[in-house]
Amino acid sequence: MLWSKNLGTLTNGFYIPSGYEVGAEYPSGTLDSDIDQFLILSDHNRSTINIVPERIQQRTRTINGGMRSYYIADKLNISTSWEMLPSRSYKDGSGNFQEDGKSLKHKTQEEYTADAGAGGLDILNWYKTNTGPFWVYLAYDAGPTDINEYKYSEIIKMYFKSFSYDVVKRNSTSDYWNISVTLEEA
Repeated sequence: MLWSKNLGTLTNGFYIPSGYEVGAEYPSGTLDSDIDQFLILSDHNRSTINIVPERIQQRTRTINGGMRSYYIADKLNISTSWEMLPSRSYKDGSGNFQEDGKSLKHKTQEEYTADAGAGGLDILNWYKTNTGPFWVYLAYDAGPTDINEYKYSEIIKMYFKSFSYDVVKRNSTSDYWNISVTLEEA
């Protein structure tokens, strides 16, 4: 899962977020609008991503006892949580992911999350700074494609519905957090 402030650009039939990852190193002269544009979430101790469609419709009984329904739309609610998620992904912050999905810091710095994805502080900061809608990129097997290609299957504009966190354990290198998030489609 990835959270982005922008829809991104269509490249070879797939959307890729524009700008730089939260905390990434960027060249001097970079526009402010390109900085901290997306956050790659960690799968480190993440629970199931629960996707629940909510059908918006109006149903009424007719005079003869039949049912009449006025369908408006289907909207998604997504919820997930992390247990014992380190507060940071690396010793000095973000993983700086490249286009191939590998971190620039992999094997060069002490890694706290299992996959270099966002730690608890990154997720909390995203929640605090994004009070409006943002784009959620989901990658999962959604059809006959090469399973080794991690492409985003779905991109949804969403809001935070609920957010909570607990700082569970203190450590000399990184705290460990429990985080719960529920998102609702705009």
